[in-house]
Amino acid sequence: MSSKPSVLFVCVHNAGRSQMAAAYLRALGQGRIEVRSAGSAPADAVNPAAVEAMEEDGIDMSAELPKVLTTAAVRESDVVITMGCGDACPIFPGKRYEDWKLDDPAGQGVAAVRPIRDEIKARIQDLIADLLHAH
Repeated sequence: MSSKPSVLFVCVHNAGRSQMAAAYLRALGQGRIEVRSAGSAPADAVNPAAVEAMEEDGIDMSAELPKVLTTAAVRESDVVITMGCGDACPIFPGKRYEDWKLDDPAGQGVAAVRPIRDEIKARIQDLIADLLHAH
């Protein structure tokens, strides 16, 4: 077990919200927090509008691929943040679970993704402050 706090982001397709959240946490956490993301029914590719919206904020996530949610990923994470994946997330005692109610960017253009991106960024900044203050 590493001494770094670890966070897992989960949404159904692991193509938009959870990828943006993971990309922000990687960039803003500067290696101080372990980051994972996954989906209960991963898409074939990351949402192009999400990639474009992140690129506008200087973060390249074009190489990311949606990953399937595994029990091990949940077990290895301290904080599990779901984005509307419902019952697909296994629950383990002693973990911190949060559900972020975010609009689904699937099928939306980049203009619709920007406010979702900005809300995710604000939540990630709060999460980093919280996790690093706690450790």
